[in-house]
Amino acid sequence: MTKVTIFTSPKPFTKNPHINIIQRNAIESWTHLGEDVEVLIIGDEEGMEEIAAELHIKHVKDVRCNKHGTPMIPSLFNIARETTDSPIMAFANADVIITRAMIDSAISINEQEEDYLLVGQRYDIGITKPILFDEDWQENILALNQTIGHLHGTAGSDYFIFPRHCFVDVPDLVIGRAGWDNWMVFEARRRGWKTIDCTESITIMHQNHDYSHLPGGQVHYRLPESNENVQAAGGFLTVFTLMDADYLFIDGKIVKQKATWTRFWRGVEIYPMVKLNSKEIGKVFFYIFHPRRGWQALVGWIERIFGKTISE
Repeated sequence: MTKVTIFTSPKPFTKNPHINIIQRNAIESWTHLGEDVEVLIIGDEEGMEEIAAELHIKHVKDVRCNKHGTPMIPSLFNIARETTDSPIMAFANADVIITRAMIDSAISINEQEEDYLLVGQRYDIGITKPILFDEDWQENILALNQTIGHLHGTAGSDYFIFPRHCFVDVPDLVIGRAGWDNWMVFEARRRGWKTIDCTESITIMHQNHDYSHLPGGQVHYRLPESNENVQAAGGFLTVFTLMDADYLFIDGKIVKQKATWTRFWRGVEIYPMVKLNSKEIGKVFFYIFHPRRGWQALVGWIERIFGKTISE
């Protein structure tokens, strides 16, 4: 039995040569992480079957998609559980290079905790050529990242690691659109699982790319699907970020986040959502902390009730 399954749903491998290169770089890096790692790609996009055969990795074609043809997160998670027996599940975006540090960190945390979610910031790095996976590839790519890589902000995570018994009940969110990654952090906090920021221990490298694979070449968060995702996740109240992770993983130890005034007030703001499980009280607290949004909501409510536009 393998210890960790890394799974993903790549973009097509034939439309954009640069996308082909960086996806192959990423997925092939996963196959060099040790015999205790299994790699699974899910979906029926062009080129997937060929890359799976070439890299000798597991491939499942059938996945539930939305009306736009975008794979659904619940289906991806269920397929990963049903086709593998690893105790640790690791979803990763198909363009991120992973080193052994992620596997070792996941195994260590799994030995310490029963329920958890591991997330972290990524490094953005410009790579345009295939990576040579020789015996020194990890040292070489980490050295390159130190030279040209840039740490991304805390708005999202490109990987989510959790025990196979977690995230069994997932709303109809879709991959690659805004909102679903925020919901993962929210759900872990709501259920009281340790939500652990592993940025200090896990270095993953996101290979820069354009958005020509998306309709109109638009960034994903500008697409209607992203708004649909946020609504399916429960609305703006579930938009959590890495700042909402309550633990860190540093030097092999899980430690509580340091107390700051920013974290204190954020904790107050989200208390109704993560402790009381109340969206109604959550909205009140949110509007108190974001008065402009509160005023806009009040104006919208009055306009709907009275059918009149209120000028600012």
